[in-house]
Amino acid sequence: MAKQALIVWGGWDGHQPEEVAGIFAGLLRNEGYGVEVSNTLDSFRDAEKLAGIDLIVPVWTMGKIEKEQLSPLLAAVKEGGTGIAGCHGGMGDSFRNEVEYQYMVGGQWVAHPGNDGVTYTVRIKDRAQPLTEGIDDFVVVSEKYYMHVDPAIQVHAVTDFGDVEMPVVWTKTYGAGKVYYNSLGHQANIVRMPETLELMRRGLLWATR
Repeated sequence: MAKQALIVWGGWDGHQPEEVAGIFAGLLRNEGYGVEVSNTLDSFRDAEKLAGIDLIVPVWTMGKIEKEQLSPLLAAVKEGGTGIAGCHGGMGDSFRNEVEYQYMVGGQWVAHPGNDGVTYTVRIKDRAQPLTEGIDDFVVVSEKYYMHVDPAIQVHAVTDFGDVEMPVVWTKTYGAGKVYYNSLGHQANIVRMPETLELMRRGLLWATR
């Protein structure tokens, strides 16, 4: 039976959530997944339905989520083992008042000094890891995310803020579920970069229950 994925997009339009959701849907369909794409957080209300989902991909920057929407989402990952994976503000700057969501993700956006158009290098930390094997360091011209991060995350790629290494790609667990996050992806053109696209493809597959 095919793995099932739910992609939920919305929030701030500046991150082109509908287009990015379409990119992720294409990646997953190419891997044989059944994919549902939704533009409402009410998709998270049905706990029974979420229990049958193997992967949730949020593409929702900022905004607010009701308790009746958030609680089933958290339970599906923590208790049911549903995977969750996403990128940039679509997962790392969602629902700023919801600290349990941020705890699940493993980090929260704080700033992007210089805004869009900053040139920086993404460095791969562990080339022997399946999520990054064969991917070289690469240059991005985009927003450079400075984040508050959970010290329990496993870091796979970083960038430099002066003498500080800032995680760009990480994984962690949240109860029974696997969590994958990539801070790249300000807009669809960055998601489509070959390196970002391959990192996301691997991360989506890895996080799947």
